[in-house]
Amino acid sequence: MLLRGVNVGGKSRVEMARLRALLTSLGYRDVATYINSGNIVFASETAPEEARIARAMQDEFGLEVPMLILSAADILAIASAIPEDWTNNYTEQKSDVLYLFDEVNSAEIIERIRPRPEFEDMFYVNHAVLTRIARKNQTKSSLLKLMGTDLYKQMTIRNVTTARKLAEMVK
Repeated sequence: MLLRGVNVGGKSRVEMARLRALLTSLGYRDVATYINSGNIVFASETAPEEARIARAMQDEFGLEVPMLILSAADILAIASAIPEDWTNNYTEQKSDVLYLFDEVNSAEIIERIRPRPEFEDMFYVNHAVLTRIARKNQTKSSLLKLMGTDLYKQMTIRNVTTARKLAEMVK
């Protein structure tokens, strides 16, 4: 499960220990979080109920937090689609995964984002857009124009390092 916009800039504070305890109390097993930005992996006998989790989060944290619940197969497929040479470092390149909410989960998302192929690589896989840009061209990224738009609110972004770690966690 990916939470959108938690613990960013001091807003929508969600303590990961409390979140793990909350999900465990709802009956999910092997609940684990990765870093402090709303990355949660857990096991469940049945499909997780987003509405139930949302109500519990509202009760516990007083927040309405957009969440994206993906299967382990989806997390693994997205991570395996990331080219091996894509990294996220501070000097050479920025590589991200734009995890897509159901409303925008289609290959047409690329047309809506309007990438700049002369500066960035971008392609769609089910539930995600993978993108890479050289750090020196980061200010030319199509994602900058996307920020704050309604389309932007239908995705949650993680760097490729996080995407790969989530895949390791669900294995």
